[in-house]
Amino acid sequence: MDKQVLYQYIDAYELVKETEREIERIRRCRREIVTDKVRGSSYDFPFGEISYTIHGIPHAAQGQAELDRKERILEERKAAAEAIKLQVEEWLVTISLRMQRIIRYKVFEGMTWAQVAVRMGRKATADSVKKEFQRFMAEK
Repeated sequence: MDKQVLYQYIDAYELVKETEREIERIRRCRREIVTDKVRGSSYDFPFGEISYTIHGIPHAAQGQAELDRKERILEERKAAAEAIKLQVEEWLVTISLRMQRIIRYKVFEGMTWAQVAVRMGRKATADSVKKEFQRFMAEK
């Protein structure tokens, strides 16, 4: 596996979260019911005033086929992003535990090299952890 896919993991992770929010918005739009009250007169004499309550869905939500299509596209996008995440996570378990920690701290959590060194402990310095990461990424 190409080690550069590590950097796609972050984007894939964020894309999954954003896509889930968008899918939820579409589903809420489908469930939304609008209520309004209007007044009119009865059909029979003495034509007294009557209040009516109207329930329905907003005009924008009426294109169900379009909403279904959008949701299907979003589900496909989410599945592709989750496949990248899974691919990276499967690859991560094949490398050393130390390198897994370095990658998690630096790439996934976005820490500085100094912060990574502190988290690694055992007299690790920012430069030593950085060099170790660079050597690992340069390997085939």
